[in-house]
Amino acid sequence: MAVKIRLKRIGAKKTPFYRVVVADSRSPRDGRFIEEIGTYNPLTDPVEVKIDADAAKKWLSNGAQPTETVRALLKKQGVIV
Repeated sequence: MAVKIRLKRIGAKKTPFYRVVVADSRSPRDGRFIEEIGTYNPLTDPVEVKIDADAAKKWLSNGAQPTETVRALLKKQGVIV
């Protein structure tokens, strides 16, 4: 089972809001997930990112692969170098 850390879109049309979730790579984008580890709001200025660093590090050490966008968010938060 390939585990990914990725964004799950919630929020209305034209107003995106995302949850950072750990999910099986085979499940749909907004479908089943294993754990929610944060949120991302691209509409605020500055962009609002809240990620549970301990949970993210735990999943990364267990072999979860972040998507490109989530990798950038984790770098910005200082979770990964």
